[in-house]
Amino acid sequence: MRVPTQEEIERTRERYEGKRIELIEMPEDPHPVEPGTVGTCEMVDGLGHLEMKWDDGRTLSLIPGVDRFKVLPPAGRIEPIGILDKNMC
Repeated sequence: MRVPTQEEIERTRERYEGKRIELIEMPEDPHPVEPGTVGTCEMVDGLGHLEMKWDDGRTLSLIPGVDRFKVLPPAGRIEPIGILDKNMC
């Protein structure tokens, strides 16, 4: 596995630290967090791994590029699902 540059780590921190994340898949972990589990990215370490605090109490890290996950919108924010046609209002 390639070690990310400091610039890549900083971009990863800006993108993920403090964000709520839902796990899709941890394909290479022998004891993965259950898919669909949600947690908070507490920090990004020096290898670019996301140090997670999962809602189920686990603390297993995510590895971008290996694990599959999605960032959730902030609480209370409604994500648009399409464009509203002004003629329909």
